[in-house]
Amino acid sequence: MQVMEFDEVIETRRSVHQYTDEDIDDDTLEAIFEQVRYSPSSFNLQPWEFLVVRDEDNLARLQEAANGQETVGESGATVVVLGNKDPAAHADRIFGDWLDKGYIPNEEVRDNLIGVAENMAEMPEDERRVWTTRSTALAAMSLMHAAWDNGVASCPMEGFDADALVDAFDIDDGYEPVMLVTLGYATEDADDLENGRKVRRSVDEIVHHETFEPETVDAAAADD
Repeated sequence: MQVMEFDEVIETRRSVHQYTDEDIDDDTLEAIFEQVRYSPSSFNLQPWEFLVVRDEDNLARLQEAANGQETVGESGATVVVLGNKDPAAHADRIFGDWLDKGYIPNEEVRDNLIGVAENMAEMPEDERRVWTTRSTALAAMSLMHAAWDNGVASCPMEGFDADALVDAFDIDDGYEPVMLVTLGYATEDADDLENGRKVRRSVDEIVHHETFEPETVDAAAADD
């Protein structure tokens, strides 16, 4: 399969809701996640885990937890993107690697960094949820780009019952369900691809230089 140029991946990716019945094979999934694992994260602590659901019965259970959204049940696979709420879970391995590769000068610095992660692990749960969501969301975006680079369409979803999902799939309490990402091969007439790119705000609208000046709304336009 021909690999896209990076700008093509960025500019042509869509959130697709209509998939064919074609299965996503193991090799394709492996190729996708091989790219995902290079995502950046806070301190390189890589808090993400991914539950890939392809079995028809399991997709039905996941669809129920996702407020009945048909896209889940009709996908080739739906990925439950999970964030580990323990910042110290992989700290020994990560910072040991930093020392081995010369990113840090000595064991004292390594131990101090491990201590930082352990202190972070003592933060209140709501703060740890925010921490893991920030890094894990980066990996979720990598997942969607990697999928499209491998010819697989996707759609991120935040409409789900987290408690029901955790119960249905016996997910450990130490993990935060961050989002669902459906995967599949888009149908030829998928609305998301056929109807053209949805509006995107311009660079001038979204970028502020040096100071933040909120966009002002024209009074006459506001009355329309």
